[in-house]
Amino acid sequence: IKEDLGLTAQDIWTTNICAVAFDICMRFVFGAICDKYGARVPMGCVLMLASIPTACIGLVNSLTGLICIRLFIGLAGSTFVMCQCWATRMFTKEIVGMVNGLVGGWGNVGGGATQLVMGTLLFPLFKVITDGDVSKAWRTVTLVPAAVAFITGICVICFSEDCPKGYYKDLKKSGEMPEVSAAASFRGGAVDINTWMLFIQYACCFGVELTVNNAAVSYFVKRFELTIETASAIASIFGFMNLFARGVGGWSSDQASKKLKMRGRILVQAGLLILEGCCIFIFAEMNNLAASVVMLTIFSIFVQGAEGSTYGIVPYVNRVSPGAVAGIVGAGGPTGAVCFGLVFRQLPEDPEMAFRIMAGVVLASGVMCLFINIKGHRGLLFGKDEDMDKIQIPVADVDANEDVDVEAKA
Repeated sequence: IKEDLGLTAQDIWTTNICAVAFDICMRFVFGAICDKYGARVPMGCVLMLASIPTACIGLVNSLTGLICIRLFIGLAGSTFVMCQCWATRMFTKEIVGMVNGLVGGWGNVGGGATQLVMGTLLFPLFKVITDGDVSKAWRTVTLVPAAVAFITGICVICFSEDCPKGYYKDLKKSGEMPEVSAAASFRGGAVDINTWMLFIQYACCFGVELTVNNAAVSYFVKRFELTIETASAIASIFGFMNLFARGVGGWSSDQASKKLKMRGRILVQAGLLILEGCCIFIFAEMNNLAASVVMLTIFSIFVQGAEGSTYGIVPYVNRVSPGAVAGIVGAGGPTGAVCFGLVFRQLPEDPEMAFRIMAGVVLASGVMCLFINIKGHRGLLFGKDEDMDKIQIPVADVDANEDVDVEAKA
């Protein structure tokens, strides 16, 4: 695409930034919408809508066109908020961190799968189909993910439920669920300082992941003179760590909570962010390909583990506006990607320095854990624990006999 449209490295970073800009806005919106309407229908609709600009990438002939099309494709990223709200409603508080980590991580595996399948399988296949016409190949190959997204959206709406008890509309009619104002929900989440600290920390883990997904291929091509196919395969490692790493972060948060309550969750969060920052510093100094790939793998585990531990804390921040908190914190990810993307855009000839700047910011966000103080829970420096039986968080309401089944689902 870069060669066909005559783009510079800065142009590529501009399109990457635009790709997540719309996602930021929609994540703020959809969190509160999930509190009011549930996550099922918004997720299905967004997947189907996002498939349209994805299918239209092949019509692009200029930088402006590419920026516009990637802006609207960014809408698909907001389904993460629906995913986390949905999982929080479906599972009990004892395993909510692991569940949120697993479903979020498996969603992010799409990043690694895209690097691998599109870059090393479908693109070469479409080059063969189009008799070696590279331009026609990249313009038609995007029809595949567009079709997958549209079909998935239909399946989500038709074959799933809003919560363990069924559909929100039926529960509201029967009086089992009260009506919630989306605006009031958003205000409730936005006025809590903990929401914004987690917003920054999520920017320093998922924002890092998005940035690396955008930068990895070109970084390995330029620094180690690899082919695009080889660099895509290496870059896919980062995304595929989501198969387990994000779930492990959530699981670690749950296990620490059993021993130290909220302090345990916060300690896990701090440790993962600090280790992540240290690994980025080391990765930036690697001059050997094999060592760089190994460090990329280790670095990705801590990045995605921190994502999982973040959403082990999120359900506890505000019991009345869980979706709004999830949406605002989720918006931190693409916001971080935009900020880090601007750093890489300004340093196109010195990505190592960009990685060092990123590492410093991540380390600072880990220290910020000292100041997280959630009502009803003791933090690292402040607050005290209340009786957990009196604290209600917005997770599945099941009895003890159902807990085993819920854990099996996770």
